[in-house]
Amino acid sequence: MAHGILQRLHPEAEVCSAGVRPASEVHPLAIKVMAEIGIDISTHYPKNVSRYLDRSWDYVITVCGGAKESCPMFIGEVGKCLHIGFDDPDAFAGPEEQVIEEFRRVRDEIRREMSKL
Repeated sequence: MAHGILQRLHPEAEVCSAGVRPASEVHPLAIKVMAEIGIDISTHYPKNVSRYLDRSWDYVITVCGGAKESCPMFIGEVGKCLHIGFDDPDAFAGPEEQVIEEFRRVRDEIRREMSKL
């Protein structure tokens, strides 16, 4: 979700996203709640961060609660490292109506924080 939002806010920027333990696919509820705000992430797919470690970046932004501690060291040149932690909405257990509300809550938090960049 952060990738889609950041790309929308800064269309001129190259935005890449990856995780230390990527899922096999983008969560369907993430795709759904992003579509609600006009952002299509249906063609996105999870990637491992190792593919980006030796590249140069203006910014490296970690967004998951534990990512700052578990993120590997980037060996390419990095201008700024930022950590903006968000809850993982997929970790929320409950009926789908409640889970989708968690996805919306996290989406809206991401949008608020990313709009400050």
